[in-house]
Amino acid sequence: MRRPGAFRALTPWVPLAFLALVAPLPLVVTDPYWLGILILSMYFALISSGWNLLAGYTGQFSLAPATFAMLGAYTTGLACQYAGAPPWLGIVAAVAASSAIGALLALVVMRLSGPYLALTTLSFAEIARLVIANSYNFTRGDLGLGVPGILRSRVGWYYLFLGAVVVVVIGLMVLLRSPLGLYLRAIRDDEVAAASRGVDVVVWKTVSFTLSSAVAGLAGALYAHFAELISPEIGLLAQTGLVICMVVIGGMGTILGPIAGAFLVYLLSEVLREVGGVQLIVFAVVVIVFARFFREGLAGLARRASA
Repeated sequence: MRRPGAFRALTPWVPLAFLALVAPLPLVVTDPYWLGILILSMYFALISSGWNLLAGYTGQFSLAPATFAMLGAYTTGLACQYAGAPPWLGIVAAVAASSAIGALLALVVMRLSGPYLALTTLSFAEIARLVIANSYNFTRGDLGLGVPGILRSRVGWYYLFLGAVVVVVIGLMVLLRSPLGLYLRAIRDDEVAAASRGVDVVVWKTVSFTLSSAVAGLAGALYAHFAELISPEIGLLAQTGLVICMVVIGGMGTILGPIAGAFLVYLLSEVLREVGGVQLIVFAVVVIVFARFFREGLAGLARRASA
C-alpha cells in the first residue's frame, strides 16, 4: 500500500528525473533535424521556466518572455560582431543585459497588475522588436545577424542546453524552498495580505521579474550561437503565445510543467506543421480546455493520478 504523502515527498525530484529520462535521447534520435527539434524544445523549456517563475509563482502576467530571449540573442550577437567578444563572454553579457533591462522595466510595471501589466509589457515587447527590426545599419534588421557558433556537433548542443536546463531547475528548486519562494507565493495568492504581513511586494516582484528575464536572456544567447543567425522574428508575440501554451498545458506553478509542456508542445507543433498553419488553432483549443477543466496542467493530473 502506498504511504500517504510519499509522492509529495518525491515531487521536488520529479523534474530532475524527467531530465534524466530525456538525457539519453541522442542515442535513439540520430537524425540531425529531429535533434535540432529537441534542442529547440529545451530552448523553449528555459524561457517557459523563467516565465513560470513570474506568472505561475508570483502571479504577474507578462507578455514579454520572447522579447527578453531576443534581447539576450542580440546582446551576444552584437558583442561578438562589433566588440570581438568570445561567445562565452557574450553569453554572460546577454544574461547581465537581460537582467538589467528586466529590472528597469520592472521598476515601471510592477506597481501595475492584471491587464495593465500585460498591456505595458506587450507595448515594450513590440517597441523592442521594432527598434531591432528597423536598425538595419546596426542589427541588420530582418536580413539577420550572423553569430559565431560554439559547437559543431548537435549532440554537443543537446547536452549544453540540457545542462543549462538542469542548472535553472536546480536554481528554481533552491529558490522556491527558500523564504523568497514563500514571499512569491504569498504575493501570488494575495498581495494585500502579503503586504500586511511585512512582505515588500514591489521589491520581490521586481526580483522575480529580473530573474525571469535573466533565464530568457540565457536561452536567447544559447539559441543565437546554436542557430548562428538571428532575426527579430524570435521576439514575435506568437513566440510568447507558444511559451504561454507550454506553461498552461504543462502546469503553471510547478517546476516540471513548463519543461514537459515545452517538449510536448514543440514536438507536436512540428508534427502539425505538415498539416498547415493549424498548430496555433489546436494549441489555442487545448489551452482553453486546460484552463477550464485542468488548471493544474499535465503536472497536476500526474500528481493527482499518483496520489
